[in-house]
Amino acid sequence: MSRLTVRLPETLHQQLVRLAESEGVSLNQYIVYALTRQVTSAYTVETLDETTSDRQKESFNTLLQNLGQVSPAEIETLMAERELVEPEESLTPEIISCLQERIKNKKLSS
Repeated sequence: MSRLTVRLPETLHQQLVRLAESEGVSLNQYIVYALTRQVTSAYTVETLDETTSDRQKESFNTLLQNLGQVSPAEIETLMAERELVEPEESLTPEIISCLQERIKNKKLSS
């Protein structure tokens, strides 16, 4: 999670504090909520015409077909060469363990 320091006019700060208290949440939670509402209200979904949609589906299917042509040995080689990095803070050891188990089970079922 990121950290951001913001300078607020005192009146705005007090209004936010009152609103957070009225909602029964921390000031931080309220500000995140308010910013999320603002960002999502600006988000719009645009529909695609049928021709564009069909082209995207065809492109996606082609990609899937090409991905299916990699041998398991090639995958193992690429995986062995990848750079290992530290997981994000939000990925707890329990989540990592669960994901590793799912990957292992997927390999066994292949």
